[in-house]
This record gives sequence, structure tokens and C-alpha cells, in this order.
Amino acid sequence: MTITKTRPDYTAARKAMIDSQLRTSGVNEAFVLDRMGTVPREDFVPEGAKGTAYMDRAIRLGEGGYLPAPLFHGAMLAEARPTGEDRVLVIDGGSGYLTALVEPLVKSVKTVSPAEALKVKKDDFTLVLVDGAIEQMPANLAKSVVEGGRIVTGLVERGVTRLATGRKSGNALALLPLAEMGVPRMGAFDKPESWSF
Repeated sequence: MTITKTRPDYTAARKAMIDSQLRTSGVNEAFVLDRMGTVPREDFVPEGAKGTAYMDRAIRLGEGGYLPAPLFHGAMLAEARPTGEDRVLVIDGGSGYLTALVEPLVKSVKTVSPAEALKVKKDDFTLVLVDGAIEQMPANLAKSVVEGGRIVTGLVERGVTRLATGRKSGNALALLPLAEMGVPRMGAFDKPESWSF
């Protein structure tokens, strides 16, 4: 006798995430709801976390990575407004989920780890999406974005994390903090510790 194991159906959980987390927080853009209602979040977390994949919290992955809470990804996509002409750099938090969300919406996607992002050479990205919160923007990333290119990321300021957005102007990618929300920190982008008296 063969026992077949049926895969749990997360359709109801996905719909609840959209209705009770995204819509109630003001994320109502049709393309965002479509992508987040289509991509199975449970496929991007460890086996033991599949049952909590749609909860309003970050999920710890192996090797120090995180999958941020659904609201972060929804707000990020709504703010980024990716287009079919965008050449996107995704700095991945370890799950691959953000790449899966954005890939069908844009011209091309390059996905790198935080460590690899520190070594990215000059390129022509029009949009950078950072799947976590950073303290500072490395200078090499500004060089890899075209003039007027956008960035959407989490930002850590005095221990508080927020969604932040920015545009390339000259040689700089300045960030404007937006809504406060819990976003896992990417340690690779921490500012060097300095002495204070």
C-alpha cells in the first residue's frame, strides 16, 4: 500500500494575508495584490515554518537570513512601481521571494547576497530592491545605478527600522525614510562602529 502525502493548501492563508495585512495597511495596488496572491510564500521558508509563512512577522531562515513580513514586501513593491523597462538589482535576504515577486514585472533581474552586493561593479540598474534594513548605502551601489534610478529598502536609524526610498542624483543615492515597520537588519550594511565620549 502506497501512502500519498497531500500538500497543504495555503490559498485561504494567502487571501487572509492580502485582506488583513496588506489592504488594511493601505497596500491596494492591483499588481502588488496579484503578485503576492500568486507567489506561494510557503515555498520560500524552511519546512518547519510553512504553517506560519503568512503571519505578520519575519521568518528566520538558515545561515542568518530572513524572510521579512508580508507588509514590507507589499509596501516595497507599491513604492517601487516596477515597470517592464526596469533593470533590477535585488539584494536578497536569503529566501528568493522578492525576486519571484518582481521578476515577471520587469525587463531583467540580477539577485545577489548582501556580501556580493558590496562587490557589485558599475552597471546600469534602474531599480535596486533591498530585502532587509540597512544602516548605510555602500558607495559602489550608487555607481551601479543609472541617473534617476530608484532604490527601495529598509533603513535602520537609531534602532528603528522604516521603509525608505531614494533616487540617484549625481554620485549619491540619498534615502528618504517613510513608514516605520519591522524589517530584519542586514548586518553587511552596518556602519563601522565609532568611538564616542
